[in-house]
Amino acid sequence: MTAPVIDAKFSVAPMLDWTDRHCRYFYRIMSKKAVLYTEMVTTGAILHGKADYLAYHQSEHPLVLQLGGSDPEAMSQATQKAEQYGYDEVNINVGCPSDRVQNGAFGACLMAEPSLVADNIVAMKKASSLPVTVKTRIGIDDFDSYAFLTDFVEKNAEAGCNHFIVHARKAWLKGLSPKQNREIPELNYDRVYQLKKDYPELLISINGGIETLTQAKEQLAILDGVMIGRAVYQDPYMMTNVDELIYGDSANRLSREAVVEAIIPYVKDCIENEERTTTWHIARHMLGLFNGQPGARQWRRFLSENARHHAKDENVFYKAMEAMHQRKPFSAES
Repeated sequence: MTAPVIDAKFSVAPMLDWTDRHCRYFYRIMSKKAVLYTEMVTTGAILHGKADYLAYHQSEHPLVLQLGGSDPEAMSQATQKAEQYGYDEVNINVGCPSDRVQNGAFGACLMAEPSLVADNIVAMKKASSLPVTVKTRIGIDDFDSYAFLTDFVEKNAEAGCNHFIVHARKAWLKGLSPKQNREIPELNYDRVYQLKKDYPELLISINGGIETLTQAKEQLAILDGVMIGRAVYQDPYMMTNVDELIYGDSANRLSREAVVEAIIPYVKDCIENEERTTTWHIARHMLGLFNGQPGARQWRRFLSENARHHAKDENVFYKAMEAMHQRKPFSAES
């Protein structure tokens, strides 16, 4: 049995140290349709780590596990676990250029080994009914021709991948930091458009440099999906427009204050029942909720200064809103 393909017209990019389960729950409050990704999780962490790296809240669906790894056996075992946990899809990271990822023999360096990626896809699909997708770059180092990209795509499409999320920049594996690799290599949207034109049977999504839903809609006139990362993290309230503007679902949007109210029961449950979870673990993802609004600075400052000190107090969010509306420094002792 083959699992249904999720509707990935809009997705939030996997971002290490950012898109954890608390962040994803926050986003899901604002959009029921957007596809959410975990942070990249290595096969070693899943198979041998002491923590439960696959835990999530059931409301997070549709939810994709992004895997970091290159050993077919380990990748297939991790995919089996993902299916047992109820994930909707598994994505292979072939885009991250960091030294740590390269040292583990996965991420963007795998673009140079399309047959190895294909072996992983075959093994993963044999082990599970979950769809397997690939997030990649358009090239690496001096290997950045269209022919290089199409060779990679063709080999992995033949192996059973029918959805490629393409970061429209190449990656420099040496000499640039991950941050610089998101900014310095030039965007080449035309190459991604050509890929969709030449392989119309494949689902092609685009990532890189897209910062608004208006830009996302423009891309969807050509491509099958758009993935946005840091722009969502910095201005998360844009998520309240995703369902209507991207999916045509006219469900009522929540106000920013209503978003805060909606997450309070989740915060209370986490801090009361999870010894290591604190208010700050959730609040840190919400600093940008009021960006562009009067009092946004007070909101950010109050949460930054007080959510750590009041580690088990969901009322910090209410007090932060009071501080914001008063538009002056506010003490948690008030």
